[in-house]
Amino acid sequence: MTNSTSRPRFATSFGVIATTVGSAVGLGNIWRFPYETGSNGGAAFLILYIIFVLAIGVPLICAEFIMGRSSRLNIFGAFRTLAPARGRTWAAVGCLGILAAVLILSFYAVVAGWTFEYLAESLTGHLNDFSGPGRHTAFDSFTAGPRCLFWTLIVLAANAAVLLGGVRKGIERVSNILMPILFVLLIALSVNSLFLPGASVGLSFLFRPDFSALTPAAVLSAMGQAFFSLSLGVGTMMIYASYFSSRTPLIRSALTTAALDTLVAILASIMIFPAVFSFGASPEAGPKLVFEVLPDIFAGMPAGSVAAAAFFLLLVLASITSTISMSEIVVAFLIEQWGLRRIPAVAIHTAICALLASLCALSFGPLAHVKIAGFTFFNLFDFATSNILMPIGGCLISIFVGWFIDRSVINTQLAPAPAALIRIITLTLRYIAPAAIAIIFIAGLV
Repeated sequence: MTNSTSRPRFATSFGVIATTVGSAVGLGNIWRFPYETGSNGGAAFLILYIIFVLAIGVPLICAEFIMGRSSRLNIFGAFRTLAPARGRTWAAVGCLGILAAVLILSFYAVVAGWTFEYLAESLTGHLNDFSGPGRHTAFDSFTAGPRCLFWTLIVLAANAAVLLGGVRKGIERVSNILMPILFVLLIALSVNSLFLPGASVGLSFLFRPDFSALTPAAVLSAMGQAFFSLSLGVGTMMIYASYFSSRTPLIRSALTTAALDTLVAILASIMIFPAVFSFGASPEAGPKLVFEVLPDIFAGMPAGSVAAAAFFLLLVLASITSTISMSEIVVAFLIEQWGLRRIPAVAIHTAICALLASLCALSFGPLAHVKIAGFTFFNLFDFATSNILMPIGGCLISIFVGWFIDRSVINTQLAPAPAALIRIITLTLRYIAPAAIAIIFIAGLV
């Protein structure tokens, strides 16, 4: 097991924010959040989402930060070390996080591969193939064909290349470069959308709440989106916190991460909804909003090919920063618990994910008929992680920090925050967060 004193650390405060925000910011912000907002009433959904981020998301980030920095270990080692009397039992929760990370990366790499394909089509001037009346056929043909598998493996290769650089020269350096580019692209595309003819209608949909339109399902969706957008329950924040300096203020870092993650989601909505309303598309288009509706919109825009290339580059950057954090959970485990060096650890992890991701990619084509409990491989991995493993992991992390970690550890890690604030976070982790996550879990299964 790696000695915590020799463990790598992030070099700068900017690196801390860039990596944690990069972990949280992903396709969930730019792809999933806009269609969830569009399907659930717009502004009212956004307000609920922000409330849940503050009430549940920030305390859960703090919980993972506490475990990561106090143990200076991977998720498995953190549970076993921080609860020595019950180490073997709680370490099993770490195993769930590792399993979830592998399964998430396996299907997430497929979706990330779609963004690579669309970026390539934008740069070569062929994105129009995915617009117009034939857009459904074009998308289905792509996902069922060999290019889908090709781009999936490219995503995993790019991910491995970053991981091989290590914590500072790989993860931190790449995050320091990609995150500013992501924000510049996002702001530029958002400003561009504000000048479209239907911008005022789109902004009104996004920022003028109509609470009468809210349904119980929308409330649950807002709670679930807040939870999943921050990548909680798997251990991404925990592993990154294990590389924090002892001087990094955890509560402020958690608030900054949540705020910037929410800002990305809002900017993505500002970017998308004015365009959707300007070109007469439906904000309730659902998951196909990005991959089938937006190509139509870009095709009708002045300089649409430039906007399309910038947008899909944005998605590529967001997907890479998320895959890195998911992978580091597993790589750190292999290094610290199995005694491997980084190169073989990355190779083993990438090989396993390449096999599983290939099954997910092929489940849209040659393996579409292969079903497990009625699910294709892609849908099974998505459902198992989003609806089962992540909620269970998040709930157990909350309970573990709220009830089982020594109070002195929490107070030390969250210092110099006021005692009253630490008390609020602790009570949230004990009672509010587990109850909220249990609701998400039950709703997801139902």
